[in-house]
Amino acid sequence: MKKILIVTGGSGGHVIPSLGIYEILKNNFQVQIVTDLRGSKYINNNCYNFSLIDVPNLFSNLLLLPFNLIKFCISILKSYKYLKLNNFNILISTGGYMSLPLCLASSLLNIKIYIFEPNSVIGRVNKLSLSFAKKIICYNKNLKGISKKFLNKIYPIDPLIRKEIYKYPRNEKTILDKQKKILIIGGSQGAKFFDEFISKTIIKLSKTQNISVLQQVIDQTSKEIIEDLYQKNSIEHELFDFDDKLLIKAVNYDLAITRSGASTISELAYLNIPFVAIPFPYAKDNHQYYNAEFYEKNKCCWLIMQKDIDKNNLIDLMTKIFENQNEYFSKKKKLIELTKDNTWEKNKSKIIELINEN
Repeated sequence: MKKILIVTGGSGGHVIPSLGIYEILKNNFQVQIVTDLRGSKYINNNCYNFSLIDVPNLFSNLLLLPFNLIKFCISILKSYKYLKLNNFNILISTGGYMSLPLCLASSLLNIKIYIFEPNSVIGRVNKLSLSFAKKIICYNKNLKGISKKFLNKIYPIDPLIRKEIYKYPRNEKTILDKQKKILIIGGSQGAKFFDEFISKTIIKLSKTQNISVLQQVIDQTSKEIIEDLYQKNSIEHELFDFDDKLLIKAVNYDLAITRSGASTISELAYLNIPFVAIPFPYAKDNHQYYNAEFYEKNKCCWLIMQKDIDKNNLIDLMTKIFENQNEYFSKKKKLIELTKDNTWEKNKSKIIELINEN
């Protein structure tokens, strides 16, 4: 039986797709995940076989660059020893700086490497690893940032979402209730803007609309501040920091205001929850913008840049969405059309077929 190592960086955007790949492969192969301490908070110890590895972020502090370079070289040697000792046949990388030493070590050991890229723009570590990878699994055959000489390595699949979400009924509401239910997802990065500005927007919106809110917040301090504001303004609400069951809980919500990480908007799209995308402006290579742009071009969402938001235009947009329901339900219909062929079994078949190639 083939032994497969899935390597994933420390953000939710890296880890969540790796868990989907694990679920697909676990019954046919020996599978293990390796991540860093940051990534471990997204992984349930009871459900997944995973290990931790410490890899320095080379450019986190330029003053420490020489020291981090030494640590990085040591991490390649440790990765080499780890891979050889465990006799892995295949490595699948979902990106992030911590995956690079394992990719380099796998190349030295002639271990077959596959890259998984959920974003519309190839990540920088995935780009570095692509020259010695066999294929890059992605959602878009027109993946941005990839050299023409590697186009033959693109292996497109439908957006891979968590298995339990495929089992859950989609949002099939055909009318909006008097109370509008709004989901707010700031993501693992850049949630501070959502805590501060979006919360103020919700308070203003509550003066003209009957709303309830399910909102991700950055930390306990923000949670206490926002909770106090919402209580004073009589806004029905539930606040959380990280909840891997979030979208299952939120399936009956009417609208999401969200960052545009690939996993989040893929799951919102599959569950037929229309969304306003506000890309994180500091995402590398502006990949969140391009993730959202795909849905916006397919008329499935509203896209607004953070730099373009002021105290009035987001309120105007939200009011328009709830009052112009023809546009709202048109976007919902487009989401259904876009995701209708996306099934767990289809993606499972494609990935296993790829792994079993000689």
